Amino acid sequence: MEERGRVPVGLPQPNPTISYWQSPPDPIADLRTTPDLPSQADYVIIGSGISGTTIAKTILDRKPSAKVVVLEARQACSGATGRNGGHTKPAGYRSFKDHYRQYGYTEAVRIVRLMYAALLESRRLVKEHGIQCDMHQCQTVDTFDDKKQWENAESTARFLNEYVDGGVEKYTVVPGEEARVRFLVPDTYGAVTYDAGSINGYKFTIGILKVALEKGLNLQTNTPVTAIEPPSGTSRNYTIRTPRGSITTPTPILATNGYTARLLPHLQGVIVPLRGQITAQRPGTTLSSTQSGLPLQNTFSFTHAVGYEYMIPRPLGSKHEGDIIIGGGWSPLPNDGADEFGVVDDSIIEPRVSAYLRQSTTTTFGANWGPDDPEGRVRHEWTGIMGTSADGLPYVGRIPGDGGKWDNAFICASFNGHGMSMCVKCAEATVDMVLGEEEQRGTDGWFPRSYRFTPNRLKVAFEGRKHIRAPDDATDGKMQAADEGQISSRL
Repeated sequence: MEERGRVPVGLPQPNPTISYWQSPPDPIADLRTTPDLPSQADYVIIGSGISGTTIAKTILDRKPSAKVVVLEARQACSGATGRNGGHTKPAGYRSFKDHYRQYGYTEAVRIVRLMYAALLESRRLVKEHGIQCDMHQCQTVDTFDDKKQWENAESTARFLNEYVDGGVEKYTVVPGEEARVRFLVPDTYGAVTYDAGSINGYKFTIGILKVALEKGLNLQTNTPVTAIEPPSGTSRNYTIRTPRGSITTPTPILATNGYTARLLPHLQGVIVPLRGQITAQRPGTTLSSTQSGLPLQNTFSFTHAVGYEYMIPRPLGSKHEGDIIIGGGWSPLPNDGADEFGVVDDSIIEPRVSAYLRQSTTTTFGANWGPDDPEGRVRHEWTGIMGTSADGLPYVGRIPGDGGKWDNAFICASFNGHGMSMCVKCAEATVDMVLGEEEQRGTDGWFPRSYRFTPNRLKVAFEGRKHIRAPDDATDGKMQAADEGQISSRL
């Protein structure tokens, strides 16, 4: 797998597949606030996805007079955020045992709490700013066609319900036959349900971006960054190069996710791109006739021995209501999709993944699917580029390594496909660090220490996606509350 981490990372493709969410694009998609690129700014943020956009808004909330520029290689929000599956799902319990073993009880709980807090914060932002983004609050359902995965999920959910108070969802464990009947998935061992939802991540982020623009943000789309030069001599400024000229800043902030190593070569193999693929399907005629005219009222993850697919139904009142958005599908590829690591080409569809996703709905729902819609099963399909990390956690904070050249540069990236359940809170913590407000705002009290980008994390070898297999049984029955001293010295 390490060789996939060595594949050179290029710039975003100029003509990507058209995302379901970006059809049509928003009127600000190609906005340049000023005709010319500013020559200097207090803060330059690279990337206009949910991380970069939320960072920009938060800086301007706290420092209204700051000069903030966001640079985007393509259209606004044209990367992973605008190309995802629309799931707001804080599934932290699924990796809780792994985090418990690595970092201790307190840190594992922090991680679960952050994911739920991000869901609640997203809802708050939508309500506060009146963002029209099809946000739908509902229960999510995790099903399991593998016994070991089911046993791990069931025991972890019960543990968290019993021992963790406050800031974490309450999980409902649904046994086998009840789950098979209730959720129309005939081959599951059981299910776990909890608070989650769906969202048009593109419209959500564009909505936040418009708020930031009203506060004075300068957005420069179709402006790819080709290089960043660290300060030299007595200057404190970094120089950011683009085909339209250069801009200097004392504080660059990278929200570049899978493309980061293109700009910081010492992060090659630390943040590794991963191409994902998604389809929008019209529900089968039997499924579409159930549950008040929608195919399902819940969102889903269908968990296998290795990996999973995720699914959301488009809510009532949304464009193409009832469509099923389903993503994942690496199973038919060699080595569970290893060759998709290191790929930044989102201009094409992988045909084997396409075929698998087209069939996955009928495979999962069986006879409950029924005949296809007369207009055809697949309405749309597209690809997008995620950022994955060697340890399965995001990188947040000052950028270490490379001789200290980037000590005043910051990063908020590598969300391993779970950005909608982490980014808004990671962006908040990033701004705390950028502005030196961590003590004032109590960041250490809620933000996972394991998310901070420390020099030790540069040493972790990349081995592919984390937390897609059930952990071994060594932790079962042994988890207990612990104090800060149990957090690993690896942090």
